[in-house]
Amino acid sequence: MWEYENSIETSATPEAIWRLWADVENWGAWNAEIEKIEISGPFAAGTQIAMTPPGDDPILLLIAEAVEDKLFVDEARFNGLQLRTTHRIDRIDQDRIRVVYRLEITGTGADEAGPKIGPGITADWPDTMTALVRLARG
Repeated sequence: MWEYENSIETSATPEAIWRLWADVENWGAWNAEIEKIEISGPFAAGTQIAMTPPGDDPILLLIAEAVEDKLFVDEARFNGLQLRTTHRIDRIDQDRIRVVYRLEITGTGADEAGPKIGPGITADWPDTMTALVRLARG
């Protein structure tokens, strides 16, 4: 298994973060690594998202779990690997939250493939998360 986690603290509300997450068609407003994105249904477990990075082929994501104002988990599978990304909101105190993104790569050859592909997938997370919380704060 290969894993990576990044977090950011903010005064944005969990509801504001959730609204941005649930508005999949507008993820590009805070995630520069999206050229095109489509969702096949409601922002809920079992729904598929097709996300196209700039100059690349679409990546199919399945929402594995979604708990309003708390977390969502998406999964992608290819070449015997599972890429599971958890997006979580942790309450720090009454006025602050921590937004956490965690990627776990498992499956056949994950110990070799993870260090090769994981850093490329997660490289933009600090910038993306900063843009997310900035937009959520208004």
